[in-house]
Amino acid sequence: MKDEIRTLKAEIEADLESIAEIYAALDRHRNRLDIEEGRIATAYYLHNLYNAFENIFRRVAKTFGNAKTDESGWHADLLRRMRLDIPGVRPRLIGATAHDCLDELRRFRHIFRSAYWLELDADRLTLVLKKSQTLRDIYRAEMEQFLLFLDGLLSADPLA
Repeated sequence: MKDEIRTLKAEIEADLESIAEIYAALDRHRNRLDIEEGRIATAYYLHNLYNAFENIFRRVAKTFGNAKTDESGWHADLLRRMRLDIPGVRPRLIGATAHDCLDELRRFRHIFRSAYWLELDADRLTLVLKKSQTLRDIYRAEMEQFLLFLDGLLSADPLA
């Protein structure tokens, strides 16, 4: 298990770097919602932002044996599970505010991915961007808490 925990920690840290890069890209496009190219770029980066978080969640669920096997609604269920403290297994990864923001990003990502042609509404993008900025203010501290939990597992393991 120690190797799985070390791998999970390294993967989360790499995903956190990607998330920071995505936020930097969003910063470059956030004031360009008045033109189609700006809306497309913003939507693309919002899509990628959720994907990066979901990758972390999938890895955590797989490592701690609480992955979702039912195909129906698994994205929402996975996100919901990351709010759960599971005694004897793992603490929650995100709180209620992060969940709310990520759920908005998840719904947006679904629409963005599913539409072959989508007229991107600047007002809708502004709302999703606002949620992403709220998330930006809190995600790092929540992820750091989880990384500390992983460090604790590694230091408590006599074989670590």
